[in-house]
Amino acid sequence: MTTPTTRAAASEARRERILEAALSLFSRFGLRGARLDRIAETAGVSKSNLLYHFASKQALYIAVLQALLESWLEPMRAFREDQDPAEAISGYIRTKLELSRDCAEASRLFCLEMVQGAPLLKQTLDRELRALVEEKTEVIRSWVARGALIEVDPHHLIYLLWGATQHYADFAVQVEALSGRTLADPAFLEETAASIEHIVLRGVLPGGAGERG
Repeated sequence: MTTPTTRAAASEARRERILEAALSLFSRFGLRGARLDRIAETAGVSKSNLLYHFASKQALYIAVLQALLESWLEPMRAFREDQDPAEAISGYIRTKLELSRDCAEASRLFCLEMVQGAPLLKQTLDRELRALVEEKTEVIRSWVARGALIEVDPHHLIYLLWGATQHYADFAVQVEALSGRTLADPAFLEETAASIEHIVLRGVLPGGAGERG
């Protein structure tokens, strides 16, 4: 006998399967190329059931992008004023590289949306993303103010961290072609994290190469 709780759990499970299937197909074929019936088939649900959860293909696409954005922003939410910035930045780099390893197709889909001008995600970027980045730039400024970091533009530091870590997902084919390795190799992930940490921290910590006399 089913109960409201079990029905809700089953509905949520179907919704998650639909989002996973949509991510896979949108990342390969884009919004225009991916078909709802193929997404439903991949998710193991009927097309009508898919449309019960998401009113249109565009609504599903936006839901996928918003879920991706939330997962990528979560590590940055951990930045706090009372942290050691070296530990905070190192931890962020490693977490983002793990996301690049585990969610490469998601990163490429998000990159595609940005390249196209983010027409369907602009409101989210202008509200949630802007609010979080502004909050965390104040954290970085507090690190600078107490002498834990050199004078650095917080926005450029954030952009650098994003670019350095997401490159290994967005350009995974290029990385593998040039190095013969991917982040699926634990040793390569460790080397990559250590290299990015060294370059970034040498540039922003007091006494590092980035400090100007």
